[in-house]
Amino acid sequence: MFLLITFCVTFLIQTYFYLFLFRKYTSYKQSENKPSVFEVSIVVCAKNEADNVKVLLPALAQQEFSNYQIIVVDDGSSDSTLSEILSFKQAHKDSNFEMEVIHISQKKSKGKKLALTKGILAARYDYILLTDADCKPVSRKWIDKMMAPFTEKSSVVLGYGAYDKIDRSVLNKLIRFETLLTAIQYFSYAIDGKAYMGVGRNMAYKKKTFLEAGGFADHIDVKSGDDDLFVSQVTNGENVAICDHMDSFTISVPQKKLFEWIRQKRRHITTSGHYNIKTKFSLGLFYVSQLSFYVLAIAAVLLNTYLYVIIPLFFIRFLFWYITLNKAATRLNEKDLIALGPLYEISTIFMQLYIFLKNIISPPKYW
Repeated sequence: MFLLITFCVTFLIQTYFYLFLFRKYTSYKQSENKPSVFEVSIVVCAKNEADNVKVLLPALAQQEFSNYQIIVVDDGSSDSTLSEILSFKQAHKDSNFEMEVIHISQKKSKGKKLALTKGILAARYDYILLTDADCKPVSRKWIDKMMAPFTEKSSVVLGYGAYDKIDRSVLNKLIRFETLLTAIQYFSYAIDGKAYMGVGRNMAYKKKTFLEAGGFADHIDVKSGDDDLFVSQVTNGENVAICDHMDSFTISVPQKKLFEWIRQKRRHITTSGHYNIKTKFSLGLFYVSQLSFYVLAIAAVLLNTYLYVIIPLFFIRFLFWYITLNKAATRLNEKDLIALGPLYEISTIFMQLYIFLKNIISPPKYW
């Protein structure tokens, strides 16, 4: 009886998330309000990204936008990153955009938050648009689309950072599935007035918002968090908007080796410990209910008990899961993940459990 009751509770929790909370995103109508000021400063931090800036900077130069500035901060690179940036600037000195290069020596390099701060403080314009050096916009209308959701009330816009699709790569699909589910979560929470994160690969905010918050001062001792902790710090129920127009996406090259992805996720998960209590409880509840749903279903099959209740609930939950994931994947151009989605979900659940336990036993000391 305990197994049945626990499974039913888990089913109800999963139903709440997929049928109610995540529906806030899948049923959301994207608005496109034109901001009154069309002046944007794009800020990019680069550390040993010589090959990547050769891809990113031309993509930024091709943006169809009337007035923007590109600020690239070379954060103590030991390769040819700085020379590549300077060469690009020289070659585009007569372009319609302004470009500024900030160099931080290796001795003075203190991490991404300092580099970002320098870039943002150097920005001429009121709107700050952020991406990473290993990303690129998917279209020439990236700036235009990311600026469109701004209103007088909204001061932060959260975008989607996609990953390249690699044929016949299971790891690639796992990475992209985890990215899709994360986006569903942070978009849904933001629409619900409880924004807790965005991705530094693609987000925007007003420079005034950054300055009034004191920049990253509240979490300067945390190596990560320039995106999620900052969003959690400065947003409320009214001043955040989302943008999921396909022309607004950025795209990155994903890890090609499992241990590299695990290493990245181990770093990222350390930041979640600094979320507020309500956010940690809600995110934890979703994950525990996911894990419990599968574990209890397997236990019921092995014990051959209560299957007349558990099997119908199992498939009802997957109906809700499919409706939500299919709508979100359509909006975010990830439809190829749906067919084998349950397998990707199970894999990522247990991968996250491994990472969580690994971090407890041996907390990551690198960044």
